[in-house]
Amino acid sequence: MTYERFASVYDVLMKDVPYPEWVQFLERKLTSAAIEGKRVLDLGCGTGELSVMLAKTGYDVTGVDLSSDMLMIAQQKAEIANVEISLFEQDMSKLEDLGVFDIVTIFCDSLNYLSTPEQVRDTFKGVNQHLKRDGLFLFDVHSLYKIEQIFMNATFALAEEEIAYIWDCFPGEHEYSVEHELTFFLQKNSSEMYERFEELHKQRTFPVQVYTKWLLEAGFSVLSITADFSGNSPAEKSERIFFACQKK
Repeated sequence: MTYERFASVYDVLMKDVPYPEWVQFLERKLTSAAIEGKRVLDLGCGTGELSVMLAKTGYDVTGVDLSSDMLMIAQQKAEIANVEISLFEQDMSKLEDLGVFDIVTIFCDSLNYLSTPEQVRDTFKGVNQHLKRDGLFLFDVHSLYKIEQIFMNATFALAEEEIAYIWDCFPGEHEYSVEHELTFFLQKNSSEMYERFEELHKQRTFPVQVYTKWLLEAGFSVLSITADFSGNSPAEKSERIFFACQKK
């Protein structure tokens, strides 16, 4: 997956995402763990919306993404916001030579784009290697409920003057996985003509106890497991599960 076309419409698809709540989650966990330091490694940073927000808040941010097109937009956003962000094109399951950080984040279900248990475990190990002792690792994932009851066989749509999309969800090849088929229609040069293109995205999640096992094996202690920005423990119909972990 190149994300070349998808990068140009990503922010439209994500326009209702509550990025400030991720910043608040990070700051709450930073305070409760009494962590000193402002160096953040933002994995799966996409077009940099959250990275820029963190930089504007005063953090020293390094963003990593698999897509060079996403990173190009992130750089443009940083320049417009007059903040400095270091950006690297890497696979989060194969991190190399990025330095040592106080906090590592994988927000907005970016971890769910990893398709195998080995990739998730390798990501956890790589995060551990890039954290200082007692550093924080914060991430969120789709719940089993969201994959099986909200996404599965559902259709979402948007129709605006310059862009429209149809988003169909189908069962993936693995348990607790989903395939997102997205068809976009983009207006061409303010004319009445629209250009069509399609994207296929695959996501997979795992039970909370499986993530917990892999985190312990990678050298983390799990400080909290909460749901949906609430600070409460996950419930039957929770949609997004948040993990706050600390390097031992």
